[in-house]
Amino acid sequence: MYKKYLFVNINHPSFEYDVNSIVKAFYPDRQVKVLTPESVSLREEFEEVKALGKEVSLEEIMIELTETGAVMTMRVEGSTPERFGAEYEWQSLAGTLTDGYDQYKAGFKTFLYKTLEHHAGKSLPWGNLTGIRPTKIAYGLLEEGKTAEEIHEYLQKKYFVSEEKALLSIDVAQRERELLSQIHYQGGYSLYVGIPFCPTTCLYCSFTSFPIAAYRKKVDAYLDCLIREMEFVSKTYQDKILDTIYIGGGTPTTLEPEQLEKLLFHLKKYFDFSQVKEFTVEAGRADSITRDKLKVLKKYGVSRISVNPQTMKQETLDIIGRKASVAQVLEAYRMAREEGFDNINMDLILGLPGETAEDVRHTIDAVVRLNPDSLTVHSLAIKRASKLANWIQEYGIQTLSNTDETMQIASEGAKRLGMKPYYLYRQKNMSGNFENVGYARPGKYGLYNILIMEEVQTIIALGAGCISKRVWPDGRIERSDSIKDVSLYLEKIDEMIERKRTLMCEGA
Repeated sequence: MYKKYLFVNINHPSFEYDVNSIVKAFYPDRQVKVLTPESVSLREEFEEVKALGKEVSLEEIMIELTETGAVMTMRVEGSTPERFGAEYEWQSLAGTLTDGYDQYKAGFKTFLYKTLEHHAGKSLPWGNLTGIRPTKIAYGLLEEGKTAEEIHEYLQKKYFVSEEKALLSIDVAQRERELLSQIHYQGGYSLYVGIPFCPTTCLYCSFTSFPIAAYRKKVDAYLDCLIREMEFVSKTYQDKILDTIYIGGGTPTTLEPEQLEKLLFHLKKYFDFSQVKEFTVEAGRADSITRDKLKVLKKYGVSRISVNPQTMKQETLDIIGRKASVAQVLEAYRMAREEGFDNINMDLILGLPGETAEDVRHTIDAVVRLNPDSLTVHSLAIKRASKLANWIQEYGIQTLSNTDETMQIASEGAKRLGMKPYYLYRQKNMSGNFENVGYARPGKYGLYNILIMEEVQTIIALGAGCISKRVWPDGRIERSDSIKDVSLYLEKIDEMIERKRTLMCEGA
């Protein structure tokens, strides 16, 4: 496979993340490497690939930051006299590298974005925004009393966000603000329980998950450790109100019915559910859902579940290694309705290998016929830790196509179902530089999804590979992570609890 490299040489290390994010968004088919004086060894990968006789090309962006501005040059390998594009200069009008760092950084991102926009001949839907929470900006401005019109102008002028995305961001932020008015910010918290086991690992997945077949003998021990964490958290936060509970993974329904019973029994034993507004279990994979498991979930008051097809095209499911067939998705959904679940979410991914607009339309039409209560539409994100990254090296990124048209097909499908967007987030290396959007009918919104994105309430996470976040009254956020490896988590459960003690108790 022909491999294109794009090296970005920059003489200052502070902007590597933003540079990589913006450049990669403009040139998704390149292997983007950001080189600073401290990281020149990254060139070795290109030289090694080239030495193997493989077909490779190299383009370079040269960025020289000065105290008050920058010079940027683009060129192809070995042709210094022949400029690849033009040379652009920028002078900071608001701050220097040493005295006005934030202003300088904002100016530099503007300079970088506008230069690449000119060179590539295209704009990005989210402009030069590089964070994963674009609605956080709109949400914060609403809290300051800004009008929708003022926020719209701010997003377009400061970040070059498109008209459509600016309006979407404001719409979502307004709905989030209304929904979170019922949440106990300082006197409350939410709980996440991680079940890091899956039937198989999907091509695109980079989450902490382990094949259930290989780890089945450790599941009971894992649940025992979760129960120890439950006991500690419930006692430590006994004076706080529990607002939402989310059991995710992995795939929680890889647990056997009796293991689910054990998990949910102890949740009910240790925590006060009297003010819990939402209790979600990510059933996820249809090949892990049985009627007996659904009965257990219903017995313990689970109010919201997910049955996630990702696509309704069987050929794509086979490619991405998702063993649940379309027929199994239909059957799992039917069983969930029969067992009385009236808040079912379905996850879809746009931009999967080989899928066209017609494939997306087929999936949306099938989902509309099922009539779920909420819909989460993901733009495929290419994670370095996923098998997809290697797959792209073999087949090429051109096989992944996510466009304005496919996003619009999904949005229109949500409207046909009577849903409105209620949460939104982005990830690095997203197909088409788009976003993930949660849609739901009134009264079926996923509160936990908003809380995890907006970071306005403390969330305590139990289990391997999970991150707890404590939100202070001044908006400061402290984090505590757990070991990802299941075996190590079992060995070091006392240390995991001690980490939570430090996070939850210090300064209280």
